[in-house]
Amino acid sequence: MRNRVRAADGRQLLVERLGDPRGRPVFLLHGMPGSRLGPAPRGMVLYQRRTQLIAYDRPGYGGSDRHPGRTVADVAQDVVAIADALGIEKFAVAGRSGGSPHALACAALLPERVTRTAALVGLAPWDADGLDWFDGMTAHNVREYSTAAVDPEELAARLIPRADGIRKDPKRLLDELRPELTDHDRMIVSDAGLRRMLEANYREGLRTSAYGWIDDVIALCSPWGFDPADIRCPVLLWHGEQDVFSPVGHSRWLARRIPGATATIEPAAAHFAAFRALPQILTWLLRDLPGAEG
Repeated sequence: MRNRVRAADGRQLLVERLGDPRGRPVFLLHGMPGSRLGPAPRGMVLYQRRTQLIAYDRPGYGGSDRHPGRTVADVAQDVVAIADALGIEKFAVAGRSGGSPHALACAALLPERVTRTAALVGLAPWDADGLDWFDGMTAHNVREYSTAAVDPEELAARLIPRADGIRKDPKRLLDELRPELTDHDRMIVSDAGLRRMLEANYREGLRTSAYGWIDDVIALCSPWGFDPADIRCPVLLWHGEQDVFSPVGHSRWLARRIPGATATIEPAAAHFAAFRALPQILTWLLRDLPGAEG
């Protein structure tokens, strides 16, 4: 079920609801580049668990209007606008990769509404004290994040033509990433059904422009607008130890920073293994959502 929701400042957000429309609500925040069409448990799984999954295009992606200069913290008010429009009071939140910091923002800034939060293969704040932010990260990601921090216009000049190419041929992104994938990740993305879903996800995310992607990267390399130490709801951090796109040291830092956080580190897994972990993560997220809201 698809909805258009107006944000507090008048922007339009495109929302997708999956599973049981009367089920327990979980927001799923996509990676980058990505869209509301990204990886999610199958509809049958969601119905069996009496769950509705709410995904939406972050500003600038897919069918959502751009929000220039947005911070990671700005996601909270967009999620509130969607929840209010759908008549949902309390909900859980999960984020994968570039969506993980945004999920943590919801946990920190919406304590009365967020019951549990899961952050899969995520990143720590750019200014994380005591963390070598680039340790274990692939050279390509180091270059893009470093550029975003000092020259956002140069980042845009790089990502706009790259996004144009991916929009025309979305399998190009996975082909570009292949040399940097671990054997474990190559095995996961070799699945034909998963590849088709990822290609549709990338095409939709970049359908109108590259600016969702550009704004995401810049936001992650800027002050986030909240401190993960302020989170009080239960938090699960999931990471593959072999991840070279979002190194595992980021989740280890967050586990030390967030009070009571649980960290699950999979020794043999890498970045794309988070897709397979989603159903298990969903079970954990639903524990404090006994019934449907709205």
